[in-house]
Parts: sequence; structure tokens; C-alpha cells
Amino acid sequence: MYAIIGLIILIASAVGAGWLGVWILFIGGIVDIIDAIKAVDTDAMALAIGVAKIVFAAPIGWGAFTLGALIGNCFIQAQK
Repeated sequence: MYAIIGLIILIASAVGAGWLGVWILFIGGIVDIIDAIKAVDTDAMALAIGVAKIVFAAPIGWGAFTLGALIGNCFIQAQK
């Protein structure tokens, strides 16, 4: 039973980390930059946050997956 729960957590962490890293941070950062450039008054802070989202998308995505994988692996190892 623990192995099934651990596998579900592993799959959910992969999907969640992909969603967080790719959709929220990477694509969201690109959209933020485009919105900041299209605005009448260009806001430097909005532009900087968009760039920071793109830069930190991969490390945050990998960190989220690693945390979920550790938790899932604990469940899988608890069965043994």
C-alpha cells in the first residue's frame, strides 16, 4: 500500500513541478515581460520580476520535484 502511495506522490510531484517550473514561472515570466514592455509606462520592477521568474524557473522546478521525490521515496522505502 505504501508503494502505491509513494508512486502516486512521485507522479504528482513530477506533474506539479513541471506545471510550476514551465507554466507558472517560465511562461508566466515571458508574459510578464511582454506586458511590461507593452505598457504605456514601463515599470522596471515588473520587468525585473519577469526576468527573475525565467531565471529561477528550472531550479525551483527541480527543487519542487526533488522534495516530492524524497517524500515519495520515503513512502516506498517504508514498505520494505
